[in-house]
Amino acid sequence: MSPYTGSARPTGEWQHIRVSEEDGVVTVTLARPARLNALTFGAYADLRDLLAELSRERRARALVLAGEGRGFCSGGDVEEIIGATLDADTGELLDFNRMTGQVVRALREAPFPVVAAVHGVAAGAGAVLALASDFRVADPTARFSFLFTKVGLSGGDMGAAYLLPRVVGLGHATRILMLGEPVRAPEAERIGLISRLTEEGEAHDAAAELARSLADGPALALAQTKALLTAELDMPLSAAVEMDASTQALLMHSEDYAEFHASFSEKRSPKWRGK
Repeated sequence: MSPYTGSARPTGEWQHIRVSEEDGVVTVTLARPARLNALTFGAYADLRDLLAELSRERRARALVLAGEGRGFCSGGDVEEIIGATLDADTGELLDFNRMTGQVVRALREAPFPVVAAVHGVAAGAGAVLALASDFRVADPTARFSFLFTKVGLSGGDMGAAYLLPRVVGLGHATRILMLGEPVRAPEAERIGLISRLTEEGEAHDAAAELARSLADGPALALAQTKALLTAELDMPLSAAVEMDASTQALLMHSEDYAEFHASFSEKRSPKWRGK
């Protein structure tokens, strides 16, 4: 995502999500615990715009996506979104669905790793937000439910039919998206939907610890690794190998690459600068 912007200034306050930042680690909390952090139109838009701003400003080195209260996110709010869309025309519906997809694209294209801290329910759009993250750290209460067919819609919502087979395989993805049945933590870990399973109540702290470790690491190397993982999903091997070669050649001119050599020679830990 381009770092160049026009006249718009950074947003001073986010109304629909809670955002905090500490030394390069940004924590985004879905904070509607009484509604299991159900998403509203405003929450989707804030997530889309925040991710775009962070990507342009290059101040975030890692991001934690979490939910307050008893669960991660129960998906789109039944009344505020599903009820409202019943009266929308086709153009309005297309705008809304494109916006939700833009959030997923922003998660995948952000030049920093995203760690989802999942406990309790991650349903519908909440499951896709976790899926689109680079890491899913979860505790035993976590359950992922891709509920779209349960409400009469395609299971391939917000890029789920693209991402899920690439994470868990086509067979598991077909069952999960078509049946809409919950995938509980033990199975989610077994099929690769969970990156790390913690003790109960420890998902957020473990996600924050992982994000801190990533933020302290070689930012350029991590950003390019993420970019290649996404870009090469649909490439033939020859194109992927050529892209790898071009990327490595560029990174070999970076200060971080020279710093590794210096730290190795001086028998000390490298001081990554992300340059």
